[in-house]
Amino acid sequence: MTTHYVDLKVVPDPESSATQLLGALYDRLHLALVQQRLDSVGISFPEYSLNPRTLGRTLRMHGGKVTLQQLLATDWLKGMRDHVRVNDITDAPIDAPHRTVQRKQFKTSAERMRRRRMRRKGETDEQARAAIPSSMERRPDLPYVHLRSRSTLQSFCLFVALGPLQPQATPGHFNSHGLGGPATIPWF
Repeated sequence: MTTHYVDLKVVPDPESSATQLLGALYDRLHLALVQQRLDSVGISFPEYSLNPRTLGRTLRMHGGKVTLQQLLATDWLKGMRDHVRVNDITDAPIDAPHRTVQRKQFKTSAERMRRRRMRRKGETDEQARAAIPSSMERRPDLPYVHLRSRSTLQSFCLFVALGPLQPQATPGHFNSHGLGGPATIPWF
């Protein structure tokens, strides 16, 4: 149950922007959640905004008090402590509305879709271009964080979407990025 939270705020410097540091922080959290096999820690971005499109500088972790204490007691922040301010673990407001925080995936590149189609269907470039016109590209308008896949070593954008506010919590588990399917976090 997400009864408590802790805010981690990145502090940019001349060499690293807030966006880069948030990506590095989130990447380390993801690794810690995988290594510790935690599915009871959800995340949110309290400074989330669509205009301007940003996740902000704060990553908020939600979970039980003991779980958050145990997670923070490990060395997953090693190397980032100069760039992150960690608040105390605090009770989440009991009257806060809840919402989902989820990953949203887009097929953004027509070129990438064409290459995939050529591999899967054995088509030529011309056939793939006829089947997938440039107009099929979607331009996501959601905030995102830049991450690097540990399995493929490729960079990717993890787009973050918020569900509607609801009066009650929906229990459930979170994935290794701290995002929920139906599981909600308090939103405040």
